[in-house]
Amino acid sequence: MLLIYPPVAKACEPPAGIAHLAGALRGNGLPCTLLDANLEGLLFLLAAAGQPNDTWGKRAYRGLEANLEALRNGQLYTKQDRYQRAVADVNRMLELSGLKKNITLSLANYQDTALSPLRSRDLIRAAEHPGQNIFYAYFAKRLEGLLSEDRPGLLGFSLNYLSQAIATFAMIGFVKQIAPELTVVLGGGLVTSWLSNPGWKNPFNGLVDHLVAGPGADTLIRLMGAQDDLEHHRPDFDDLALDNYLSPGFILPYSASSGCYWNKCSFCPEKAEKNSYTATSPDRVLTEIDFLIRQTGPVLLHFLDNAISPALLKALAAGPESFSWYGFARIQPALADVDFCRALRRSGCVMLKLGLESGNQDVLDSIHKGIELGLVADVLAALKSAGISTYVYLLFGTPSETVVEARQTLDFIVRHAEAVTFLNLAIFNMPVCSPEADMLDITRFSEGDLSLYTDFAHPHGWDRQAVRRFLDREFKRHPAVTPILRRDPPHFTSNHAPFFAGRILQMENVESKM
Repeated sequence: MLLIYPPVAKACEPPAGIAHLAGALRGNGLPCTLLDANLEGLLFLLAAAGQPNDTWGKRAYRGLEANLEALRNGQLYTKQDRYQRAVADVNRMLELSGLKKNITLSLANYQDTALSPLRSRDLIRAAEHPGQNIFYAYFAKRLEGLLSEDRPGLLGFSLNYLSQAIATFAMIGFVKQIAPELTVVLGGGLVTSWLSNPGWKNPFNGLVDHLVAGPGADTLIRLMGAQDDLEHHRPDFDDLALDNYLSPGFILPYSASSGCYWNKCSFCPEKAEKNSYTATSPDRVLTEIDFLIRQTGPVLLHFLDNAISPALLKALAAGPESFSWYGFARIQPALADVDFCRALRRSGCVMLKLGLESGNQDVLDSIHKGIELGLVADVLAALKSAGISTYVYLLFGTPSETVVEARQTLDFIVRHAEAVTFLNLAIFNMPVCSPEADMLDITRFSEGDLSLYTDFAHPHGWDRQAVRRFLDREFKRHPAVTPILRRDPPHFTSNHAPFFAGRILQMENVESKM
C-alpha cells in the first residue's frame, strides 16, 4: 500500500497520520510505502522557481538555498529578525510561483481563485484536470515511478486540512487516469469531519473507492485482506526524509490519545463530531517515546493530543529529563502548583499550549470550558516561574460574548502579559453539526456543500465584522499585546515557537561543542 500526505501543510515535521498507519500495517505484517508529497512538492516548486523580476523576489531567489539551510540550523532561531526575514523570503518564492497559476500559495496554505475545497464539484473538477494543478510536474513523475516500482494495490491519501484538498483530488484524478484499477482510500481529519455531518451524501462515487473516518488502521488492514491483531503499534517513520524538514532538527510528532478527555466545550468540533476518546497508558507512551527517540534522535517531541492527559503529565513530571517536548494541556489545578511545573520543566517541557478562549467567566461557563479565571492566573504564574513558555489560544465571537466581554479578555491578557509568551487569536465558527446550532438563527457560512461550519445571527449583534474590527483596532494595538503577537513565528506559528523558548537550541549548541 502507498500512503500519501498531500500538499499544502506546514513542512516542519513528518506527517504523524501516515506514520501511525505504517506502524499498524507493518506491525500486522503488511507492506506499505510512505510518501510525504507535501514536503517534496513544496521543495520541488522552490527548486523549479525561476528568477523573479521584482526586487524582493530577486533577493529571495539569490538567498533561497541559504535560507532553506538556515531553517534547518539552530543558529537562525537565536535571531528573530533574521528568522522572520528567511521565512518571508522562502515564502515569497512560493507566493510568486502561485501567482503564475492564479493561486495563493504559502508555506502553510493553498487557495485557488477558481476552485474551492468547500465545493465537491470543484474537487471533482480538480480530479478531472490534474494537469492544471501547480504540483502536477512533481506528482505526475513521482507517482508514476512509485506505482511502477512498488505496484501497490491500494493508495491511501491522508487529507487533514482544507489547504490540502485541491492537490489531493488532483493527485487522485491523475492516479485514476493512469491506473484506474487501483483502489483509492481517502481518510484524515477533514474527511472525518465530512462524514460526521448528519446531512452527508457522498459526492465522490467512482472517484474515491473508500472514505474512512477516524484513525482508519483497522479499515486499511481489512482492505488488504488481513485481520487486525488488535495490538497497539508505535508509529513508523521509515521512508520519510527526517533531516529534510524545515526545522532545526527532527521534530518527532506523537499522539498519546485521540479525541479529547474533557469533550464538553460547546464550540469544539471534537464534541460536535462525537469523536470518542481513547488513550495509551502512560507507561506504554514513555516506553514508545524512549524507543523512538533512540531510533530517530529528535531535537524536540511534539505531543499531538487535543490535551495531554493529567496521568501522562504526572508520569512525565516524575521522570528524568531525556527529551525536550511541548503540546496542548488543559488548564488544571496541577499546573497551578509551582513545584509540579518545575518538575515538568526538568522533564524537558519547553512550552505548553493552553486553550483559554476568554477572559470573562460568564463566557467560559456558557461554553462549558470548565475552568476558573483565578485558576488560569495561577497556572500562568506557575508556568512562568518554572520557565515554561505558554502559547495561549483565545476565541472571540461566541454566542454569549459582546464587545464588553471581549475587552475583559484584553484586560486579562494585559494583566498577565509577562506570563503569556505567544497568542493565537481566532474568531468563532459554529460547527455545522453542533447541537448548539439549533438554538440560533442559522445562515449559510458558504455556498459549498462541504462547508464544516455554519454562520449565525449573533444574539447580541457581535458579528464577525465587528469582532475583526475590535481585534484590529483595539486588541492587537494594545502596547502590552503587540510585542506578544510579534513574537509569533510567521507561517510556522506554534510549530516553531518552542525553539524561541531558548533552552532547546542552547542545549544543542552546548552538545555540539563537547
